[in-house]
Amino acid sequence: MAEKSYRCGTVALIGPPNSGKSTLLNALLGQKISIVSPKPQTTRTRIHGIVTTSSCQAILVDTPGLHRATSQLNRAMVRQAVDMFCGVDAIVFLVDARHSPAVLAEWMKKVFASQERKKIPVLLALNKIDLINRDTLLPLLNQYRQAGPFACLVPVSALKKDGLDLLMKEIEAVLPFGPALFPPHIPTDATERFLVAEMVREKIFLATGQEIPYETAVQVESFQEDPVAGKAVIHVVIYVARPSQKGIIIGKGGGRLKAVGTMARRDIEELLGTKVMLKLWVKVKKGWTDDARFLGEFGLAGK
Repeated sequence: MAEKSYRCGTVALIGPPNSGKSTLLNALLGQKISIVSPKPQTTRTRIHGIVTTSSCQAILVDTPGLHRATSQLNRAMVRQAVDMFCGVDAIVFLVDARHSPAVLAEWMKKVFASQERKKIPVLLALNKIDLINRDTLLPLLNQYRQAGPFACLVPVSALKKDGLDLLMKEIEAVLPFGPALFPPHIPTDATERFLVAEMVREKIFLATGQEIPYETAVQVESFQEDPVAGKAVIHVVIYVARPSQKGIIIGKGGGRLKAVGTMARRDIEELLGTKVMLKLWVKVKKGWTDDARFLGEFGLAGK
């Protein structure tokens, strides 16, 4: 790959909760590395997905959704997203096609807040076009075209994998020339421990309701591979903020925790390519969402 013709750069995926950033990242990679659930604010911290083609390498950064924050946890999540406005080569601002620019005006102002940030090309990806009447698509694109100096506007459906080739073509066009930073076969720089913890957390989002998923943190305590037995033995702790939540996570007769473990184990086995023995424990850590020291262990130190 000649440096003069090859492109490589970092691209931040920015947008409000539930706009489909994680689904888009997984779709562009062709495999799952970022967790997805119907609930907003599922993504808590940045995760890098690396898309390598014959002509470019795009290091895509999935970020927490932009939302109004109250706890230290939520403030840290938003700060991670906002911090990505600078220090990247391009931004993909992802929005739900069912929303008008007026709904997102506050966040678009932040994206275009300074002259320095305006120098970073911002691509608008209008997602979930499979959920709207196609007759409304062109007028909606025109509204967004007037809302900010976007480098381009691309309608996509991350779930249906529609429009992704065009989006990648537009991303490549704004990346700087330079050699690839990662080997072509690496889809992410995230550790296996991180991905395992995220997969368990995703299943908690899917298995529980209301505030429970948002007041849980997941940590891998031990990760041992047994090549003789042909399996990995993984011990995971699920932290909750209150004693009552522990019972909800565990469920009647341990049924909910068992279901979470079964669903997570399947994804983890696919990730690792080996059999997995997954052991889950639930512990109470009161007020952890406002505990800066505890959040720091998850790369989410509050300010």
